[in-house]
Amino acid sequence: MAEVYLDNSATTPICDEAKRAMLSAMECYGNPSSLHSKGFESSKMIEEARKKILCSLFVRNGKADNLIFTAGGTEADNLALLGVAYAKTRRANRIITTDSEHSAIEKTLQRLEADGFEVVRLSTVGGRIDMDEFGAAMNKNTLLVTIMHVNNETGAVYNIKDCFKLAKQINPDVVTHTDAVQSYMKMKVSPLELYADLVSISAHKIHGPKGIGALYVSSDVIKKKQLQPIIYGGGQESSFRSGTENFIGIVGFGAAAERGYKNLAKDIGVLRDLRSYAVDKLSALNVRVNTPLGECAPHIINITLPSIKSETMLHHLSASAIYVSSGSACSSNSASKRVSRALKGFGMTDFEADCSMRISLSAQNTKDDIDKLVLAIEDGIKKLVKISGK
Repeated sequence: MAEVYLDNSATTPICDEAKRAMLSAMECYGNPSSLHSKGFESSKMIEEARKKILCSLFVRNGKADNLIFTAGGTEADNLALLGVAYAKTRRANRIITTDSEHSAIEKTLQRLEADGFEVVRLSTVGGRIDMDEFGAAMNKNTLLVTIMHVNNETGAVYNIKDCFKLAKQINPDVVTHTDAVQSYMKMKVSPLELYADLVSISAHKIHGPKGIGALYVSSDVIKKKQLQPIIYGGGQESSFRSGTENFIGIVGFGAAAERGYKNLAKDIGVLRDLRSYAVDKLSALNVRVNTPLGECAPHIINITLPSIKSETMLHHLSASAIYVSSGSACSSNSASKRVSRALKGFGMTDFEADCSMRISLSAQNTKDDIDKLVLAIEDGIKKLVKISGK
């Protein structure tokens, strides 16, 4: 049975370029910190990967400390938030975010709230940030603004450029951060154009390996010492992230970023065409396509089923080797199920969120994949047991 993989926002298959690069890196076993030829060889390959990733972020003439390698997007988010909050130069106490951030952001912010920081969560009804609400929240006491670029469940593209630009106008010392894990290599991500001081990215969302991510850090933040490490040790990664580097993962990340950068315009075109085709096909079914009020990411489609739990439909599709994800982020192993904050923030009821699914595309998908998905969903709507919304 041929597989149809449509869960690319969860992870992506590793591309051939990354595989080849990682196999080559396995032959280079020197520790990048060693002061001999084997160490220099590894260190050189890391710096080559760093340059490729900075180039993919449209950062020209970037330096080593502009990109810190981490164990993934979650650690990059933690470093951004905790590193700014506990920097010695801190003079403010307010952090502005949204009510629909990834748990890597939300749970870190909950930790900071427990330590006395004030966190303001902006509403995201319809996948849009109200600029009046943002302007009212922003003041001279704002230390950090952290807003994701693309929502991982709804595909809403948040207007972070407008928010970050206004934040800098009100308080030039504020640090701006975006979790760009879902937008990187799906659309143009330029920290300079977005007024973003810090940007979190991850390799396994762009056809690279798991277990490796990075945090872009602006030269201005480095100069003002507005970021401090959260992992201490041997001083790797310009002393921002100690520990022997994930050398093989870094090299794979660099190769995936280079491939994505070279094919960015073409891949975006493929994704937009596929998304449009899928939305047309899905709209003909008895489902609701949850379209954000503003810009949509080209690779994410969120739908609400007609009184069928998303988990139930997911298992139905999986039986036919079609893979998507639940949009409600409920834990089936938990006595008290938690409905997705992102879908609640978007404006859904608990019942609607529990009946919502995410379909996420890659440029490797085809219209035939979409056709198979639509037929399987149509079959599921006819066969699966409906539940009461009361």
